[in-house]
Amino acid sequence: MFFDSILGWFSLDMGIDLGTCNTLVCVRGEGIVLNEPSVVAVKKGTNRVLQGGNAVGLVAKDMLGKTPGSITAIRPLKDGVISDFEITEAMLSYFIHKVHGRRSLVKPRVVIAIPSGITAVEKRAVLDSAERAGARRVYLVEEPMAAGIGAGLPITEPQASMIVDIGGGTTEVAIMSLADIAVSESIRTAGDDFDEAIINHMKKTYNLMIGEQFAEKVKIEIGSAGTFGEEKTMEVRGRDMISGLPRKCIVTSEEIREALQEPVGQIIDAVTRTLERAEAELAADLVEVGVCLAGGGALLRSIDKVLHQATGLPVRIADDPLTCVARGTSVFLENLELWKDTMESDMSDV
Repeated sequence: MFFDSILGWFSLDMGIDLGTCNTLVCVRGEGIVLNEPSVVAVKKGTNRVLQGGNAVGLVAKDMLGKTPGSITAIRPLKDGVISDFEITEAMLSYFIHKVHGRRSLVKPRVVIAIPSGITAVEKRAVLDSAERAGARRVYLVEEPMAAGIGAGLPITEPQASMIVDIGGGTTEVAIMSLADIAVSESIRTAGDDFDEAIINHMKKTYNLMIGEQFAEKVKIEIGSAGTFGEEKTMEVRGRDMISGLPRKCIVTSEEIREALQEPVGQIIDAVTRTLERAEAELAADLVEVGVCLAGGGALLRSIDKVLHQATGLPVRIADDPLTCVARGTSVFLENLELWKDTMESDMSDV
């Protein structure tokens, strides 16, 4: 362990928010240095990454839904966990080497944020992938803890702090106190389900097939969880399911809001279930301090107002909610000697 600490002075240690939609990497002392989509383009029928191993992230996302028959663009994480081990390893290796470069001869120690509800097998897959991708030592931290720290919540104090982290694949709900999680729930309903709800709405209502990227664009431009100011409209383009020809139509923010009611309702249910399981003293704290929203899903219009109406608690959106988890892993990196005994690790010999 002493030797590991010595090596730590020379290695470019990094924190990774390994997300279903995006992967963010931060470096100790430098902050976030990489933010790219969790997408890899491979030759169909193989796990060989295209363009000499460089068709990863932004390059690969541009290919989603537009690849010829010989190429497949893959998102190797589903619902917050690894669904394709080899592709995840290739993606992590690309990101780690892109950040690490030749700046240090010593392999980095890596802190990775993981959903709180994943199994021991899924944790082992993350550890093995990161180790094979070039990490010297791997530490796992639960996403709610990282998001809470990144959002500036006083999670080490003897008072309740509540975070709702709505990512791409999972929503993490947790009440924390004294540097640990008191009550939590992790559900596999999040931003991707918002996109899927919009895709299904366009199929059922307009017989129009649209892709994931266009659904995400609709969500960002006119999507909402509740009413907000003036209603908007948007031109949506896709393929007619009857004629098979390209077509466009106009949709309203009101109908998109209706389409999003089911996934939004599932997130609200997870929040209320977590609150019902909280100790009385923690619940009393939350009446005053309220709930903090993080993750990309926190940017859905009016979701804070809808959550306030459902719980009666004050609800605020964290500053730069997309980067909360990554910034939290950065804090763990800065204080690795202090926190490492509370985190799971690969426990490999150095």
